[in-house]
Amino acid sequence: MSAYVIDGKAIAAELGGRIAGAVERLRTEHGITPHLAVVLVGHDPASETYVRNKTAKTAAAGMRTSLHRLSETVAESDLVALVTQLNADPDIHGVLVQLPLPPQIDARNVVAAIAPAKDVDGCHPLSAGLLATGMPGIRPCTPLACIRLAKTVHASLVGIEAVIIGRSNLVGKPLAHLLLAEDATVTVAHSKTHDLAAVARRADLLFVAVGRAALVTRDFVKPGATVIDVGISRIAAEGGRTRLAGDVAFAQVQDIAGAITPVPGGVGPMTIACLMLNTVRATCTAAGLSAPEI
Repeated sequence: MSAYVIDGKAIAAELGGRIAGAVERLRTEHGITPHLAVVLVGHDPASETYVRNKTAKTAAAGMRTSLHRLSETVAESDLVALVTQLNADPDIHGVLVQLPLPPQIDARNVVAAIAPAKDVDGCHPLSAGLLATGMPGIRPCTPLACIRLAKTVHASLVGIEAVIIGRSNLVGKPLAHLLLAEDATVTVAHSKTHDLAAVARRADLLFVAVGRAALVTRDFVKPGATVIDVGISRIAAEGGRTRLAGDVAFAQVQDIAGAITPVPGGVGPMTIACLMLNTVRATCTAAGLSAPEI
């Protein structure tokens, strides 16, 4: 029996509709339109696609987006200067610097330069600290998307055995904190974990975020488990073409899992929806308004 396929596109579209309603209320009741500033350095094809999708979705929700393009050869100091300028603009509510950045730039310095109140990607060190200590703050978009997708299958995550494969600052670590806040029982596994497949098989809820195509096969999955595939890679396909693939061998795992996200069409659309949600919340905070429950 095949697993239930979690339709990230449909779930994100429904969330996007509710966000659009909140944006309209901000505009009509308070004269405020959420404004997201996106900084894109160079012409990385994947980054171009991500930014195009983000700007299209935010526009569809009635939000404003301004795109700031910089050369691949830009100096780190010039990028930080732009971020500082966007921080100071009261008309801008969220600042997002699209990663990855060219090798001459230390992404940590750039992320740290974003004003925490406008850090709608939730990656600033202050945002990470607030999350780790359980204090209110902006949560990282992809981990937040993972939690929301998991909750479409499991109404409550209390006590659930959750395993995360991947310990990155962008996904694995913040996702662990979000799961702990839900009272889940959390294991973080990685490339040095002994018998990774055996550890993964303990999970009722398995998250995979390593960026290695088809790493997780059916041997990693407990029968009936929910599998959330965060990874995305471009691999060779027939006729010299390429295609997108996740960290999970979808066809294999679909036969044993209870529920699974596809790639593409799973975590990706929900990540963009969560970015929009964070921007609305940052807008409300800046205006001294209570953030809507969405």
